[in-house]
Order: sequence, then C-alpha cells, then structure tokens
Amino acid sequence: MDRHLGSLCTSEKLKFFLPIDSLHAEQVPVSQLFIPICILFLGAWPYLTAATTLEELQLQLNQLTKNYKILEEKVARLELAQHVANQSARKISISRTCRETRDADPSLSSGMYWIDPDGQGVGDDPIYVFCNMTTGSTAVPHDSESPTDVGHCADPGCYSRAVNYVASSRQMLALAELSAQCYQSIKYDCNYAPLELNDVAYAWWNDKYGNPQYYWAGSNNSVHTCQCGIDGNCVDPAAKCNCDAAAPVQLTDDGVVTNKEVLPITKLNFGRTQFETSSGVHTLGPFECTGQVVVDRMPSSCEDLWKTGHTLSGLYSVVGVSMVESVYCDFSKMPHESGFQNWIGFVDIKSSPTYFYVRKLYNYFAQLTTPIPFETEIVNVGRSMNLTTGIFTAPRTGKYFFSASGNTNFPASSYTLLFDITLYKNGYSVGKIRTDSYSSSPNLKTFTLQTILDLQVGDEIWLGISMLPQEAFIFGYEYSHFTGFLLEESISNSLNSLN
Repeated sequence: MDRHLGSLCTSEKLKFFLPIDSLHAEQVPVSQLFIPICILFLGAWPYLTAATTLEELQLQLNQLTKNYKILEEKVARLELAQHVANQSARKISISRTCRETRDADPSLSSGMYWIDPDGQGVGDDPIYVFCNMTTGSTAVPHDSESPTDVGHCADPGCYSRAVNYVASSRQMLALAELSAQCYQSIKYDCNYAPLELNDVAYAWWNDKYGNPQYYWAGSNNSVHTCQCGIDGNCVDPAAKCNCDAAAPVQLTDDGVVTNKEVLPITKLNFGRTQFETSSGVHTLGPFECTGQVVVDRMPSSCEDLWKTGHTLSGLYSVVGVSMVESVYCDFSKMPHESGFQNWIGFVDIKSSPTYFYVRKLYNYFAQLTTPIPFETEIVNVGRSMNLTTGIFTAPRTGKYFFSASGNTNFPASSYTLLFDITLYKNGYSVGKIRTDSYSSSPNLKTFTLQTILDLQVGDEIWLGISMLPQEAFIFGYEYSHFTGFLLEESISNSLNSLN
C-alpha cells in the first residue's frame, strides 16, 4: 500500500497542492510554491493503519478534512494576493461588478473573477464570483446550490439550513446598491409536503435582515404565493403554490425572488414532511445582480459619488435642494451607515454672475408707473439691467437683493405733499417708500428702499413713481442710485433650465 501511495504522489494527474509559504510568495518562483497534498496522507498513513476502530478512523478523517479546508482557504488567499499583485503591477484596479469588468475588457469570456463591490482598498476583501460576460450579470455562489433533501419532520420550519455565501453581507449589499436589479431563484420539489396548509406556514425563508418571508416568487412580501399563484395556473386553483395542494404526487414550485431590498436569502426552513410518502428537496440559485444604477445628473449626495466610483474619503461639492453644498464623504463606510455623509456648509456658486449699479444723470423725471431710466452705468455684470428701459430681467432663478436711494424734488406748498417711489415686479408693487414735504420753498427729500426677492428666470424688476405731486420730480445729477445682485442661486432649477 505504501508503494502505491508513493507512486500516486509522483503522478502528474494529482490536482491538489499545498502552498509552502504564502507570506513570502513574491520571493519564490511559482513552480516552487506548491508541494503535493498527498504528503498529508503519507504522513497520516502510519496512524491510519494503526487504527483499530471505526471511531478512530472517523476522527482521523475529520482531522484530514479540516486540514484540507484550511489549505483551501490558504490557496484562495494566495490566489487573491497574486491577482491583486498582478493588477497592481499592470496598474489595473479591481472592478466593483462584473458589468464594470466587461466594460473594461469586452473580449473577456464568462467565468470566475475577483470583484470588489464596496471599493478597492476600503471595506471588506474582494470576492470571487461568476461573471456572465454576455449579460454582464454577477452571481455570488453559496454552499446550498445543490438539490438538498429536507428529510422527515412534522413541525413548521423543523428543517432549517443557513446559507453561507462566498461574500460578506457588506459586499453583497454594495453589489445590490450598484446594480439595477438583483434576484435569486428557488425551487422546491415536493411530495405531500405543503409550504402552507390551513393558514399555517410550514416553510419560509429568511431575508438578509433575518426576517421570515413567505413568498417564493416576485417581490410582493405581503402575501404567501408562488409563481403559479402569480400566473394563476396552480394545480389546485384554490392554492397559491403547487405544493400547497398537499397531494401525494410529485409537484414543483419554481420561482425567482426579485426584491433586491431583502435579498440575498440567508436561511431556508421547511416542515410537515413527517409521513413516509412525504418528501421535499430545495434548490437555491446564487445571488445574482445585473444592470447598473446610473447617475445621469450632477451628484447630489455622497451616495451618488460612491455609485459613480469615488472611494477616496474627503470634502466634495454636491448639488443641494437650492444651492451647491459642501459635504464630507467617508467612503470607508456604506451609504446606509452612520457617518457616511456629513454636511459642512454651502458653496457660493453662481452659474451666471449678476450684479449692477446705475445712477440717474438727467435731472427731470416725472412720469407715473413708468420705469425710471438710468443713464450712468457703473457696473453691469451679466448685462441684465437695461439702462434705456430701466428694467432688470432675472437671468437665473434665485434670491436677489435690490437697493434704491436718491432725492425727490418738491415745490413750495402750503400743505403736505406726498411722493411715493415703488419697486415693481412684473408690473406689481413689491416694495414702496414715501417722502413728504410741507414747506414754503422748494426742497429735496431723501428716499431709500431695500428688499430681497425670490425671482424666476425672466421676471422683470424696475423702479417707478406711484404717487406724484404736481411740479415734483426725481432729482438727477447722479444723486439717485439703483443697485441689485444675485444673492443666492437656485442651482437645481438652473441646471434643469440648462438641460
């Protein structure tokens, strides 16, 4: 027997290998990194031959199995380290999804690939998944994909199997948030083994939060149903699932759960298979995600930045409700985690700088409800103030500040004279100031008016006289002033208007 084992160890057909030292793999040629795993069996053979009971043999076999699993984990980590090293050497980053991998190299064929949904260099380790390069979908494998018999037991959920994925819950959550759709197929072959009978649920699955779910297809978690219940073609028209017919014949419920907010499935529970003729076999597909969440606008949050590929934590400018805002994004966290986004303050950004300052040069103006023209332009950035007409036209939606001041010229009078200056918006009064005079000789009175207005694109603002005594007028010679500027732009509305 020893001779046969020795010849087996030298066979080129042997496919299992043991890493010598994964910590120093970069210093050892690849051809020298592995030795045949059969050395384990050679070393253990004297103990196996010395075993006198089946119990001892079982214990030794269990130990060998445990050692093999440890070796598998080490090989997987070494493969990951080599993959990352190769990617780094070629200055290629690990993609977050299979779709991104395909987009980076459309010539790739379907197969197993490393991806890192929560971002390279942050969060959890990359995961090894199956990439369908035809559809760009990502499939996360687990340990319960093979058909599995639930055995015989009577109570609801008396059979229970936890589902262990090759990815952490954080990585699968990140994958779901990056993908347009996620789904998971589930199949139950039954023989007199109902999922629900007489309003008693004997079977359910647990979602990613651990909550029980009783639907086996679609996304409606408020009702117990299967695909045949959705299609209306169950073998028993009164039932929502084929298996609920509780018939002593072989039946199948096969569906796809499409609610990505609760996927992946983390545990399967079945019951009421206590009869000799009862049977139940479950088959659970991998957790699959496809498509891509598209951010087709300027980012409005750290989550938008994360979805577009940002992984470097720091200060960013995003579009707020009405202004550009400054936020701190901590990309070592997930979007749903506390501290992922912290608001810092507003950013003073204007897509169209607008401000003006004009003066009235000519001395005499005395027309009711007519825009007062201004002849001297000191500054007029944005050209929104028309000096000839005296009308300002808002170029952007937002808050504007306006200020007017000057002198009104009154004639001599034996009674009180009233002179009103009004600020108009689209022909309607939005602000007014009054001066008055009661004097035996002509005199000047000072007026001043200030206001902040919410304006839409195209709104018109001007100064006018709404009450005018006879022989009174606006005093010019550049003693009367009008100024205004865009105080705060509603940036989201402006972006929409630009689009």
